[in-house]
Amino acid sequence: MVLAGFMRIVGPSFIAAFPYGILNIHPSLLPAFPGMDVHRQALEHGAKFSGCTVHFVDDTLDGGPIIAQAVVPILDDDTPEALAARILKQEHHIYSEAIEVVLSGRCDVQGRRVLIK
Repeated sequence: MVLAGFMRIVGPSFIAAFPYGILNIHPSLLPAFPGMDVHRQALEHGAKFSGCTVHFVDDTLDGGPIIAQAVVPILDDDTPEALAARILKQEHHIYSEAIEVVLSGRCDVQGRRVLIK
C-alpha cells in the first residue's frame, strides 16, 4: 500500500496486517520534523537543508524504517511555500524509485535499517 497526502494516522491493527507493506512519503528528512507544518518548522529552526523521506509505516508517527531520502538546500529567502515546491519535485522522483525497490524485493529490513540490494 502506498500513502501520499493521506494525512491520517493508520491504526495498529491495519499496520499489523501489512508488516513492511505500507509506504509513506514525508516532506522532511526524518527523523527531523515529523507531523504537520514541516516546512515552517525547518525554516523557524534555522535548518540549512530539508528534503523528503520515504519510509515504511509503523506504529509511530512518521517513524518507520527509512527507505529513501532526498536532500534540498534551504535558501536564505525561502518561504514555506517555495521550499515545499522544491521538495515536492524530489518527492515525485524518490517515491517511484522507492516503490520499485520494495516491489522488486530489492530491500531488506534489518531493525531500523533498510538495506537496498
